[in-house]
Amino acid sequence: MDAPRIIVVGAGHAGCEAALAAARIGLRVWLYTLNVDTIGLMPCNPSIGGLGKGHLVKEIDALGGEMGRAADASCIQYKTLGTRKGPAVQGSRMQCDRLEYSLAMRRAVERESCLSVRQEMVDGLLVRNGRCLGVKERSGYEVESDAVILAAGTFLDGVIHVGSVAYPAGRAGEFPARQLAKQLRDLGLPTGRFKTGTPPRARGATVNLQAMEEDPGDSVVRPFSLRTQEIRRPVRSCFRTYTSSRTRELVRRNLLKSPLYSGEIIGTPARYCPSLEDKIARFPQRERHPVVVEPEGLHTSEVYLKGLGNSLPPELQIELVRSVPGLEKAEIVRPAYAIEYDYVDPSCLRVTLETKQIKGLYLAGQVNGTSGYEEAAAQGLWAGINAAHAILGKEPFILDRSDSYMGVMVDDLVTRGVTEPYRMFTSRAEYRLLLREDNAADRLLSKGHGLGLIPEEICRRHEERRRERERLCSELEAVRIRPGEDVNSMVVSRGGSEITETLTGTRFLKRPEVTACDLVSLGLLPEGIDADLARSIEIEVKYEGYIERQRREVERFKHLEKIQLPEDFDFDIVPGLSRELRDRLKAVRPTSLGHASRVPGITPAALTAVMVSLKR
Repeated sequence: MDAPRIIVVGAGHAGCEAALAAARIGLRVWLYTLNVDTIGLMPCNPSIGGLGKGHLVKEIDALGGEMGRAADASCIQYKTLGTRKGPAVQGSRMQCDRLEYSLAMRRAVERESCLSVRQEMVDGLLVRNGRCLGVKERSGYEVESDAVILAAGTFLDGVIHVGSVAYPAGRAGEFPARQLAKQLRDLGLPTGRFKTGTPPRARGATVNLQAMEEDPGDSVVRPFSLRTQEIRRPVRSCFRTYTSSRTRELVRRNLLKSPLYSGEIIGTPARYCPSLEDKIARFPQRERHPVVVEPEGLHTSEVYLKGLGNSLPPELQIELVRSVPGLEKAEIVRPAYAIEYDYVDPSCLRVTLETKQIKGLYLAGQVNGTSGYEEAAAQGLWAGINAAHAILGKEPFILDRSDSYMGVMVDDLVTRGVTEPYRMFTSRAEYRLLLREDNAADRLLSKGHGLGLIPEEICRRHEERRRERERLCSELEAVRIRPGEDVNSMVVSRGGSEITETLTGTRFLKRPEVTACDLVSLGLLPEGIDADLARSIEIEVKYEGYIERQRREVERFKHLEKIQLPEDFDFDIVPGLSRELRDRLKAVRPTSLGHASRVPGITPAALTAVMVSLKR
């Protein structure tokens, strides 16, 4: 293998996206993994997307990432979540075949001519004079490179807990990276401990699905990727049930047998994805909690018991699972477990995800204190592009909070750090009406093409679609409608003056009860119009006023972002700042006045003081 320019440590969702991005830009990349059979593995929930997360997948795809394509290639159920709310917060979610997703990602990795996979443990980083120069393998073999992207997931000093038993592991059955974790601490990077976990898996043949509520998903499947024409695959249903009073009593009676409550686990758990012990202890008034039986794939009967994540002893887990209606005879294939691991506080990172202390070292994924496949993949893509650009002498690749959910996430991480596992929510984005799933391509496709990650053909096809949308909107504006009591009694005029008290087609569509389907029935939109195109037109028209208001807010935001702060700006000379706030500003080193405005604790008065000092 040719010597690498970039080394990526870890072949999970972050590592795969980082390696693929850098290789597609044209640099030689080595991707390290402990086992090539676990490339792109889904160690927890066998699904991609969801509320807030579906936005990230669409953005990754628009920039040339692989996650959306792999999800499309392995999809066994599709569902749009949040349909009772507005389009800004709705999210696509795909239940995937766990094995096929991993194989799709492995194929993508192996297809890249500039990318080589190496199955080996990385025991340490080569760091000299504040620069990362490569890695050291477990055998002692040293491999030099221009940059290293660390995407180690939960492997940094990972410890698995099942009841009173605890043992070192990165995931069940895999070795942890203990030496590497120790070196990061020795290098002075700020580290902490987080805890996550995974529910038990059961043998499907022992589950009584008849006693549960079936969820077959949506009948229409919308691909995640612009490069997927259509999805024609077998589908599988999920099934919903609930915990019982016996479940609650079992957990209450054995709470101290959980390492979460016995004091053995010190890592901070994810508040937004609590274990069953946490749910029952924190919400004692709740009589039951949902459990969803999700298929692991087409080639196995194994099912994922979402909602039953715990760290109780194995014998108690059997009782616990069988206390749930429909699971009375269930056989556990893989018991649930909790895992503690080291993370690096991301406030020590530049906005490129390069560490401030060590040049050439980038961190991506769960090592930055995030939680979720989609968050990891987005960071991996971001780090891979920026590492490649730094080596090639190109400008950093930066998206801001008004551009994308990726920009929101990275800004949150590097500006505020983390005190618990970070998860993406639509509520984190101030300009979420502008950052919808349906316009991810409008926002980011040209950037992906500029990076060399999106083919010309995809851009050309999208541009044709954009022009078609504009043409149809123009035609709607030219149409005049006299409203009737229902759609069938409407009178439509295309430019004539024979009717009075009319509405334009777009004004008519703004009515809450009117949909794009109604316009098709009136002949105002063509029969057979692409469903996504019709939906995009409906959203743009109905929310025009709100969208315009958010665009004005973005202009004000951009103004503050343009006022740059020098890297060596001296916050000690700014009058009126508290010592605590000075220390925070010096730790974050904001790159602009807008960036400084989001540092925790900053006030309007403090921001004005910084602005005045900057002018001086």
